[in-house]
Amino acid sequence: MDWGTDLWDQYDHIDKHTQSGLDLLERYIKFVKERTEVEQNYAKQLRSLTKKYAKRGSKEEQDCKFSNHASFQEILNELNDYAGQRELIAENMITGICVELTKYLQDLKQERKTHLSDAKKAQQNLESTFKHLESTKKRFAKEWAEADKATQQAEKTENDLNATKLDVEKAKQHAHARTHTAEECRNDYAAQLQKYNKEQNFFYYTEIPQIFNKMQDMDERRIRRLAEGYCQFSDIEKKVLPIISKCLEGITTAGKKIDEKQDSILFIEQHKSGFERPADVEFEDYTQGIKPATSDSSLHPPKVRAKLWPFSKKNKISHAEKHMPAAAEDFSHLPPEQRKKKLQAKIDDISKDLQKAQDQSEALEKMKGVYEQNPQMGDPSSLEPQITETAQNIGRLRGELAKYETWLSEAVGGEESSNAINNNTQHGVVAAEQPQHVYSEFDDEFDDVESPIGQCMALYTFEGTSEGTISITEGELLSIMEEDKGDGWMRVLRASGEEGYIPSAYVKHTP
Repeated sequence: MDWGTDLWDQYDHIDKHTQSGLDLLERYIKFVKERTEVEQNYAKQLRSLTKKYAKRGSKEEQDCKFSNHASFQEILNELNDYAGQRELIAENMITGICVELTKYLQDLKQERKTHLSDAKKAQQNLESTFKHLESTKKRFAKEWAEADKATQQAEKTENDLNATKLDVEKAKQHAHARTHTAEECRNDYAAQLQKYNKEQNFFYYTEIPQIFNKMQDMDERRIRRLAEGYCQFSDIEKKVLPIISKCLEGITTAGKKIDEKQDSILFIEQHKSGFERPADVEFEDYTQGIKPATSDSSLHPPKVRAKLWPFSKKNKISHAEKHMPAAAEDFSHLPPEQRKKKLQAKIDDISKDLQKAQDQSEALEKMKGVYEQNPQMGDPSSLEPQITETAQNIGRLRGELAKYETWLSEAVGGEESSNAINNNTQHGVVAAEQPQHVYSEFDDEFDDVESPIGQCMALYTFEGTSEGTISITEGELLSIMEEDKGDGWMRVLRASGEEGYIPSAYVKHTP
């Protein structure tokens, strides 16, 4: 069954049906566009929400050391990634459905217009032929009536006794001429009728069926393409579901990794002063006279009194607190335990800065070597100011590190601290003091195996001809082993296991 055979006389319905199909396609495109706006607004609101509840500032960073605080930050990060996937869904729907279907719709409109135009032209041609047929038919009828009238007149004249022989002959000639003309019109009418019937047969059995079948094929292609668009609506979201699931799993993992006992231990470690509890107050017997103050009581009178009431309200500031000395650089104003922690934290920060400066110095030296071997890539002398500045920075940091190590040695006292500091100094980094190993998972940071710190994709092809560099191709996925330290180069690992430096501008970071 097809339109050309079964719907040969349903031009108007075919016209309306095909237009309805195009309207549905256009309506679906509009629907998808509005869906993408919903996704984009949803993602925008999620990002605003995560930004609103993300902690900032030193106090919040201190709180994030507790697992329940840190897990909430991880949840916010996962939700932010989740928002990114919603944005990706919207972007893919715009490009994969709206843009493609809009272009396809324009092509269908033009094709439909052409088919309808062809059908109208065929109809007009047939109507024109029919009008010509009617014209020849009317002329034939008119001429035959005139011929019949002339024949009758000729017979009447012949039977008229008063008519002359000339009148009779003239009437006969006129009748014969009219009859001849009528015969010619009859032949024209017969030929035109044959022509019309042939064109009508071609119109109804060949031309219109072909046009209607083409429109049927066009409509079926539209339906199939629309069906694919319906499936795309689902498939685009399905593609990001694994990543969305990972985000949701990350939220669940963040909740499960909370350790209330460890949080309590960390809270104790953060605020433990190291002071001894106040001793019992001795009884003073006034019946025996005033007893001299013992050596023990004379050691701490005001200090012990100041520490008797640890639960005083915040807004009540004691006389001793009002006159406390300003914060000292060596943290000597803090209790013993807190002073040691502050000094150790300071040493850790300086050690990280020192390591970073040393890495930058090595990178600059490598860069200088590359420039020396390949002058076309850059001028080695242009790096001298940076190398000098980095060297000065390294010297300053080493001086500060030695100063704080000395203060820490004084604070902890004993041989144990000196050995720990000496051992750490030999490795170039002073590790944080962890006598009780409160967080055992930090031991993983000291593994010898170097792990990638991120992923990136090559935007351009790069031929690594110099020592220390590697070649990459456009579109290749790479693992980042060392970020750009300000010299324009980064260290990456290829899937083949090849590792080396490439220009940072040649790649784009990927999630």
